[in-house]
Amino acid sequence: MSTLPQNPSQIPLGATLVTGGATFRAWAPRATEVRVVGDFNGWHLADPAGLLQKVGDETWAGFVPGVAENSEYLFHVVGPSGPGYKRDPRARALTFQPAFPNCNCLVRNPGAFPWHETGWRTPPFNDLIQYQLHVGTFRIGVGNVDGKFLDVALQVPYFASLGINALQLMPVVEFPTTFSLGYNGTDYYSTENQYCLDDPAQLQTYLTQINALFAQRGQPGYADTTVLAGSDSQLRVLIDLCHVWGIAVLCDVVYNHAGGGFDPASLWFFDLLPQGNNNDSLYFTDQGWAGGLVFAYWNQSVRQFIIDNAVFYYQEYRIDGFRFDEVSVADQHGGWGTCQDCTGTCRYVKPEAILIAEYWPVNPYVVRPASEGGAGFDATWNDLLRDSVRGAIGQSSAGAGGAVDLDSVAAAIQSFALPAQWRAVNCVENHDIIKAGTGPRIPRLADSSNSRSWYARSRSRVATGLLMTAPGIPMLFMGQEILEDKQWSDTPSDGLMPSWAGLQGGDRSMADHLRFTSELVALRRHHPALRGEMVHVFHVHDSNRVIAFHRWLEGIGRDIVVVASLNESTWWSYDLGFPGGGQWLEVFNSDVYDNWVNPMLAGNGGQIVANGGPRDTLPASAAIVIPANSIVVFARDAGDR
Repeated sequence: MSTLPQNPSQIPLGATLVTGGATFRAWAPRATEVRVVGDFNGWHLADPAGLLQKVGDETWAGFVPGVAENSEYLFHVVGPSGPGYKRDPRARALTFQPAFPNCNCLVRNPGAFPWHETGWRTPPFNDLIQYQLHVGTFRIGVGNVDGKFLDVALQVPYFASLGINALQLMPVVEFPTTFSLGYNGTDYYSTENQYCLDDPAQLQTYLTQINALFAQRGQPGYADTTVLAGSDSQLRVLIDLCHVWGIAVLCDVVYNHAGGGFDPASLWFFDLLPQGNNNDSLYFTDQGWAGGLVFAYWNQSVRQFIIDNAVFYYQEYRIDGFRFDEVSVADQHGGWGTCQDCTGTCRYVKPEAILIAEYWPVNPYVVRPASEGGAGFDATWNDLLRDSVRGAIGQSSAGAGGAVDLDSVAAAIQSFALPAQWRAVNCVENHDIIKAGTGPRIPRLADSSNSRSWYARSRSRVATGLLMTAPGIPMLFMGQEILEDKQWSDTPSDGLMPSWAGLQGGDRSMADHLRFTSELVALRRHHPALRGEMVHVFHVHDSNRVIAFHRWLEGIGRDIVVVASLNESTWWSYDLGFPGGGQWLEVFNSDVYDNWVNPMLAGNGGQIVANGGPRDTLPASAAIVIPANSIVVFARDAGDR
């Protein structure tokens, strides 16, 4: 029998390396015996050192000598239905061979990772510009069947050139299927091995490339490929490199349900009650969701498991925040209090990290503090701008005579449904609404007959332009920046991966759209009013298909006027109100990006003078040029160019 420290309740759950071996602790309230077996004791159940002691708080704990970094282990649990091997629900990593689900757990020392200490800090929430991607399908110029953490790491310069400052990774925890969106995870503390490279020769090549990227930022590289060993380390490499290049990393976590295929060694029925009623499965209820089971939020130990998992990613991966999948499902099953406890703990541990909820329909209380009855999240996914912009783009595709509802776009831009504008995370594409079998991507929505036509190109620029100039936190979905027109799938054989080869092969439309997106992102990052709270939609004309709004900083100015048109013809002298008289600089014109540099550019020559009388409730006005299907941005001060 293993010898316990003086205070066994202080032993961390899971496996923890200590001097001379490791401590182990597991929550198994209805078990009659729990052992640890592994390569350190020849997998012998009879080894007395592997027998854990019941602590008295429904857990079993002990110290096992001889355990080292990368030792393999499993729990052997004896419960009411008999004995069985179980993976540690808090295992930091799983073996490649044997492969999932017949794999073993690995003892890992996260403190050994050589992080670059550069003073990195997560950007202010209102300054975030997110880019959502799926690791398994994000492959630019690599030959792997599916994408890896290190493939994404090699594209950090691409993200930096695009100008985004936050990657939002879809779920990266171990899932049971060959391919997955990631929302059917079963091993919450283990990163997906499918996203890991395990070939020594390949690792050396990647190490050379990754070290070159560190060198570009004046930082030393990693000593050797041991740093890259394991999926957990490779995720840390991605995060470390992102931080050195000034990019935050957010993780998508699924705390409303788990699974979609529990194997016998999983946390399902962990303490081996007879299978049948899923309410007896320790971590879950009998309520299903998305093919899995909803967590038992009523159980304090389950709540702690969820909270500890979030803190784990803060402490061991230096994550900059989370996107919490379908909080509305957790709420419907009694999880509101768990959300409050989780957000409160996360904010205490790392207040600079953002907590983003997905809740449908949008509920303002999800971003209110727990003291006011809210769930305590910082921001929430919002569908008002998404649906209104997509609706307007779809309506405009009916032709010049079709009705376009810009009033809905105006209402979304200046919605006061949430306590603050920045608390809305906005998009026009995301993993849910454009996956295979759902809605079209913007270019196909803009012109269903030809997604590379002028109509598709120009309307797509308007959609992204409205996203980037409206209040809130904007989010691009992978491929949106290059005018990707296909839906997407998590399965490579579906042929729905982003068309990176077209970008590299000289597709003019894709290259022009990438330039447009990167310079639009730069516009938002350069002009603080576009990241602020103040907005006034002062002109909406559905018949003309024109909308205009004013952005500014209260008490400071830095005024911006955004004008968008979905009219198929150019307005050559359009009378429009302006917040003040005098010179206004034309700092952005989407028309220039069509066949860059557009030889047929329609614009205002870089500036206008608002010398007309009051109009559109504003004190001044000007007759301006609004190119067909365009977005044009004016700035008040010369310093705003």
